[in-house]
Amino acid sequence: MLRNSWLALGWLWVAIVSYLSLMPNPPQPLWFEGVDKLEHASAYIGLMLWFCQVVVQKQSRVYLMAAFVVMGVCIEMLQGLSGYRYFEYADMLANTTGVLIGFGLAHTRMGRILNKLERNAKNT
Repeated sequence: MLRNSWLALGWLWVAIVSYLSLMPNPPQPLWFEGVDKLEHASAYIGLMLWFCQVVVQKQSRVYLMAAFVVMGVCIEMLQGLSGYRYFEYADMLANTTGVLIGFGLAHTRMGRILNKLERNAKNT
């Protein structure tokens, strides 16, 4: 497994989510009101699902879940302290929901996407 490469990409994703969450003027969705909650959940679904494919031990995955929930809470607190972003409990809930969904998806076929990519790359 290309574990180190997958981890590096995962940490890049963490950095991007953190940056977008804390930047002064983030891109605004044009679709409809409240879509930002879907964006929050999607980001954390992706993070949790990605890292669960790299970290396969059950206990380590539980630590990952806790770490991503704490990350979401800390980002919201930092937004509230920033003076240009807003603290929202609903965002924390969306982040946490995303973590839980990502954890659940890791136990389905979606939780083996990286392994499948590696197998396909070896066969070509």
